[in-house]
Amino acid sequence: MDTDGQHERERHAGHAVVLRDVWAEQGEVPILQAISLTVERGDLLGIIGPNGGGKSTLLKVILGLVKPVRGHVAVWGEPPEESSDRIGYVPQRSLFDRDFPITVLEVVRMGLLSRSRLLRPFRPSDREKALEALETVGMTDLHTRPIGHLSGGEQQRTFIARALVRNPSLLLLDEAFSGVDPTTQAELYELLSRLRDNVTIIMVTHDLAAISTHVEKVACLNRQLHYHGSKEIPPEDIEATYGCPVQLLAHGVPHRVLGRHE
Repeated sequence: MDTDGQHERERHAGHAVVLRDVWAEQGEVPILQAISLTVERGDLLGIIGPNGGGKSTLLKVILGLVKPVRGHVAVWGEPPEESSDRIGYVPQRSLFDRDFPITVLEVVRMGLLSRSRLLRPFRPSDREKALEALETVGMTDLHTRPIGHLSGGEQQRTFIARALVRNPSLLLLDEAFSGVDPTTQAELYELLSRLRDNVTIIMVTHDLAAISTHVEKVACLNRQLHYHGSKEIPPEDIEATYGCPVQLLAHGVPHRVLGRHE
């Protein structure tokens, strides 16, 4: 009997996510190094850092898609693979065939698929669940429209609905708002604020200005975790994360790099 593992799960059961001394590699190259992070129930956590700093890998560790080479990971007190039904995930935006004949409702309903249901037909109740998720993101009126005919913001609302259709208690977003105009971004952040009543949210973003406005807690990641706490990030931690001087402007451009840097 794994009494140590059982004790660890019980100790972290009240937290949404707990990582302790987590290391992850791609090939033999370290991507995450000694990551220790606790996400509390109801948090809206923004993860920032440079490209290649391990942000997407961190989300995949929480999802159970990447196995750490060492360290402990718990989602709601359980290993990620045992908590997968409680996690919603919105990946980075990707290109797709805008002429592919699939409707908004069908995209959202696909969020109900699992390994055990891949070859089974959808149930009538699945349609109702998909419509409820679309209502949450304000997209019910467009449920019959082809996904390729939507604007970028409408598509992102659809993908968020797909992640919400199982009523997850943890929502992970990986650069989900990139390429969306500022007005739509503000609307999507307002949506996340409303969701926080029932869902803990972790989002990866490059938008430092949004961090100052919409997010309460921040993690600065560049292979190592340089900071985790309130959004009032000490300048030295920002510079350690990005490897160059950075000036944050609360309601201006996202960031300004000063001086010559790589």
